[in-house]
Amino acid sequence: MLTRRDFLASGLLSTAVGITVPAVLAKGVLAATNDGIHNDRVLVVLQLGGGNDGLNTVVPYADPAYATARPSIGITGDKVLRINDQVGLNPALPQLKSLYDAGRVAIVQGVGYDQPTYSHFEGLYVWEHADPQRRQTDGWLGKLLAAQLDSQGHPLAGCALGQASTPSELRATAAEVSVIQSAATYRIQGGNGREVAASALYRKTPGIYGALFDQALSTAKSGIAALQDASKYTPAVPYVPRKTVHGSRNDLASALQLTAQMIVTQPSVKVCHVVLGGFDTHQQEDTRQTALLAYVDAAVSAFMQDLEAHGQADRVVLMTWSEFGRRVAENGSRGTDHGSAAPVFVVGKPVAGGLYGEPPSLTSLIDSGNLKYTTDFRSVYQTMIRDWLGGDAASVLGGGFTELPLLKAVAA
Repeated sequence: MLTRRDFLASGLLSTAVGITVPAVLAKGVLAATNDGIHNDRVLVVLQLGGGNDGLNTVVPYADPAYATARPSIGITGDKVLRINDQVGLNPALPQLKSLYDAGRVAIVQGVGYDQPTYSHFEGLYVWEHADPQRRQTDGWLGKLLAAQLDSQGHPLAGCALGQASTPSELRATAAEVSVIQSAATYRIQGGNGREVAASALYRKTPGIYGALFDQALSTAKSGIAALQDASKYTPAVPYVPRKTVHGSRNDLASALQLTAQMIVTQPSVKVCHVVLGGFDTHQQEDTRQTALLAYVDAAVSAFMQDLEAHGQADRVVLMTWSEFGRRVAENGSRGTDHGSAAPVFVVGKPVAGGLYGEPPSLTSLIDSGNLKYTTDFRSVYQTMIRDWLGGDAASVLGGGFTELPLLKAVAA
């Protein structure tokens, strides 16, 4: 027989976090003092896990130092998709190049921070918490969700899609986040039987704990019902799934298709997070990264076409990030080791396309062969928070950063 202890020990939800007693209490306090953000814009965050090599993504093909540093894996000028007479895109990115040519891709060069770390764990922490000192405990997107986004308590305002757990950047006290691997598996643990039992167990529970549990259960059920109502959405273009990319089991295409479904059918969606791993290319980078970038190219292009076909393209901006770039010189295994600065892509119809920031020098280096950053990553975050979502960036990031005009003029 199920008891209250069973529910609390196992966790009520298999697909949502943040519906705990402290979070709900804190959310009530925040709701009483916060006006929220009132617009229909959506931010999609694409994490390239493992440390994507920026120099073979946005290629400085005309710099002789590039060819010298990468005699085996360097991409020559006759192969790059040229942006100008200095840099070009990896040839695996033809559809992103088309979007760039249409003015829908902004590339921010040399993104990083002072005294970079070359540890995956620490690098992730910095980007997830917007904190190079690694002292913050709440993720930057979680802070935004909890304190500013006008979700009206909707459980699908913040979503991690195609994932099994909440990304750290979405974790924060009082942030309600739905973790959805697929629409079919988004449900209460134990199915309908446990849902019925939960209602029975807590119906007569006195005091705040019973009320909070009822609220959490009601919120979860409304989110499940909303997601299962997919009748308004049919993909307008094919998304090609790829379950395994060099050992990394990520289906980015399916995650982005689910993201499009959320945006088309759920007006309360504000922040979506997807991830593709496998970018830790210490060996055979020329084949491994090429396959990964080609997958990103196809998936992001399909996503943007799908949004356009459904009349949602004006509402959505997608940004990429990776925990670090790679070292300038290739290693002895046709790969690259952990590095520092790298480009960030911002994609969408509302984007003011082009190159932003200074390209980092390939000869004036730090830490025995790593790039000096030229753009603080928090400048990109600030643009997404303030200029796109309309939020208070300083309260999330702990200060102000250099402005990046990555977006077209849009009405508030």
